[in-house]
Amino acid sequence: MVTGPSGAGKGTLIRRLVERRPDLEVAVSATTRGRRAGEGDGRHYHFLSDEEFRQRVEADEFLEHVAYVSGHRYGTLRSEVDRILGNGQGCVLELETVGARRVKELLPDTVTIFVAAPSFDELERRLRARATESTGEIGERLELARRQTAEAGDFDHVIVNDDVERAVAELEEVVGEALASPPSPAANAASG
Repeated sequence: MVTGPSGAGKGTLIRRLVERRPDLEVAVSATTRGRRAGEGDGRHYHFLSDEEFRQRVEADEFLEHVAYVSGHRYGTLRSEVDRILGNGQGCVLELETVGARRVKELLPDTVTIFVAAPSFDELERRLRARATESTGEIGERLELARRQTAEAGDFDHVIVNDDVERAVAELEEVVGEALASPPSPAANAASG
């Protein structure tokens, strides 16, 4: 499970990892935010209405879910994880820190990896360069990033994304070690 603030480069590192490791697949998150140009339903996100998201929460269909910037909700559908594992793949989750903590509570053997930018100034530069959020949303993401960065030490591993090739190699090593260690029977029972 990979977490960290928006703009740290989690998505980039995960994409590169999956290119190197065909035995891995990224779980597609569900969200209530609108689709951005070029995004496909079920490919980038499972786009749900607020009402559908609420109904699925009530039906316990999410492994984790959080309300995020500007009231949008994000979560990991249990069915998505089950699909990946059922296909014999390793499942990679890209989560916010709150969701990562929730999954760790449910599945204690899960390995958590926090991706950090080399500095807060660099994180801000990356967020502004992306130009996918409004100025207000960037401000909210930066404030959240400050809080999340303070939590980095609470996770099993911290990878500083100062050089993409080095960082993805470190991520691949951590994931490889995690996959080589069999999960405990309690973790298997919790995922069912």
